[in-house]
Amino acid sequence: MIGGTTIKQREYLIQTAESVIMTEKLPGHGRNRPAGGGKDRDGGGRNKMYPIVRKRILNPTVIQMEIEAPLVARKARPGQFIILRVDEAGERIPLTVAGTNPEEGTVKIIFQVVGAATEALKHKEAGDAIQDFAGPLGMATETEGVQRVCIVGGGVGCAIAMPVAEEFHRLGAEVTIIIGFRNKDLVILEDEFKACSDELIVMTDDGSYGRHGNVTVPLKEMLEAGKPFDRIITIGPLIMMKFVTAAARPFGVPVTVSMNPIMIDGTGMCGGCRITLNRDGERVTKFACVDGPDFDGYEIDFDEAMSRGRMYAEFERHAYEETCNLFRQA
Repeated sequence: MIGGTTIKQREYLIQTAESVIMTEKLPGHGRNRPAGGGKDRDGGGRNKMYPIVRKRILNPTVIQMEIEAPLVARKARPGQFIILRVDEAGERIPLTVAGTNPEEGTVKIIFQVVGAATEALKHKEAGDAIQDFAGPLGMATETEGVQRVCIVGGGVGCAIAMPVAEEFHRLGAEVTIIIGFRNKDLVILEDEFKACSDELIVMTDDGSYGRHGNVTVPLKEMLEAGKPFDRIITIGPLIMMKFVTAAARPFGVPVTVSMNPIMIDGTGMCGGCRITLNRDGERVTKFACVDGPDFDGYEIDFDEAMSRGRMYAEFERHAYEETCNLFRQA
């Protein structure tokens, strides 16, 4: 420990500082801006910090955007995330990096409209800009030594699974992907997953597309048939990841889960993203922002994580409704 911070966390914070705090001069203006920012395109001297280059509607509630943030694009790795603010009055929200284009200097994000901040972000269009875009944050997904991987995604969690699947495919691993949705209208990124997988299985809860059932059904079938996996990586709702972990436990296959708890600063200082691990008979506290977001699924206290995730549900619902009303009145 160094000043209450582990050496691993300290090295991480230094790396983050290099990415986020580093500044660059705006052309024609005697001021600095945080790293990752786009060009000053306003024409009237006002700094449009992080321009939205492209916007794509994936389904009725899920949206993809590409943000101009060159330094973040250069450093981000699969599994890491950013924290953004839509405007000066907005809240900070963490979103996993869904892809990067270092040559173009853009970062892809995918989000579901569930609260006030994402509702405000939904109303932004290509050519608009957002206030803050800090990152990359968190630890990248470990890929070393994995030759056969099964990636299990659920709902909008598939947006997080996509860059991880693409990275394993790029490295030459055998990639099996199972993705699940409530119905066919909510299916996203199917073509992208086909392009980076050796086998893709699409599940829907109501059977309206792909196979009928949840993602644990084909996973159990493959494990019971003896299909070898070096690792299972699951990303999605907590309840889904809990049952994926339970399905894999009898077979002893390592399971990595991607945790997305309440988060404020993203650098380990607020403690809002703490999770509890059951490790070697002891309960250990970790922070998803600096120790994760990836963790050993067999160690996670899922029940506590789900309870914490519901703590501000009522507040978030009211904030979302107020934001929707503001846009209706505009």
